[in-house]
Amino acid sequence: MPARRSAAAAAAAALAVGGPVAFAAPAHATGGADGRASAVVLRTGLDVSLLNKTVNVPLKASLNEVQAPASAEKTALTVQVEGVDQGRPLNVLRADVASAKATADREKAEGSVTLAHAKVHVPGLPLLSLIEVEEVTSRAVCAAGEKPVAESNLLGTVRVLGKKVTLTTGGTTRVEVPGVGEVRLELSRTETTSRTAAVTALELAVSVNPLKLNVAEVEGAVTLAAATCEAPAPASAAPSAAPSAPPEVKPQTGPQENLAETGGSSATPYVAAGAFALLAAGTAGVVLARRRARD
Repeated sequence: MPARRSAAAAAAAALAVGGPVAFAAPAHATGGADGRASAVVLRTGLDVSLLNKTVNVPLKASLNEVQAPASAEKTALTVQVEGVDQGRPLNVLRADVASAKATADREKAEGSVTLAHAKVHVPGLPLLSLIEVEEVTSRAVCAAGEKPVAESNLLGTVRVLGKKVTLTTGGTTRVEVPGVGEVRLELSRTETTSRTAAVTALELAVSVNPLKLNVAEVEGAVTLAAATCEAPAPASAAPSAAPSAPPEVKPQTGPQENLAETGGSSATPYVAAGAFALLAAGTAGVVLARRRARD
């Protein structure tokens, strides 16, 4: 019994020194995805009413609209629609430079637009441009782990319905031409979040009725140089299937000192074995003495 108690104490000491150890599996990166980006030089959403609103024709057109993950770029210089200008083809936009580009991978997503010497026309105004710009650029960049960026620049002169105008960032400019119509412009509209960005260089709200003759009443919106992006999805950390090797456990002196106070130490098994041998020898001596007394 003393030996069993000593052995139990030794086992308890081992638990006190080492204790149960939980091994964490190493982490490895999983998942992750390409970012997203888009860009467009021109987009229209107009309602065209002909012959005193007896015929309504939607004018929805876009020029050089691209999207990514896959890299994409378009550089067409004109966009033409038919059936909205008394049966004649209408060049909605004509430019010297009109480029839209979108790229995206697991590092960065970017959309960009460059537009130079551009004129936008709507039905009913064959000789008068809705808007003329010298140079417009827009750019949206979303890099992994960085703050998204959205920016646009408008360089040179801007004319709306033949009038030279000065645009202000963060506000709306209203241009009205008697007998022609009204255009409201918003310059450099940007929006960013923690992982996305969007920018529109020019947004036009159009209401045109040339000479009040109802030859062509045009209402709607025109967008110039818009770009968006979404940052790549970050890779997530997941535990590996293979456990790591158990760490080496070094003996500690504190718990051993505590065990010494209760009669246990690292030598307890040897002391227990010696005590058991002495007890066996004493028992044998008593049995032999009793036999001699009987004899």
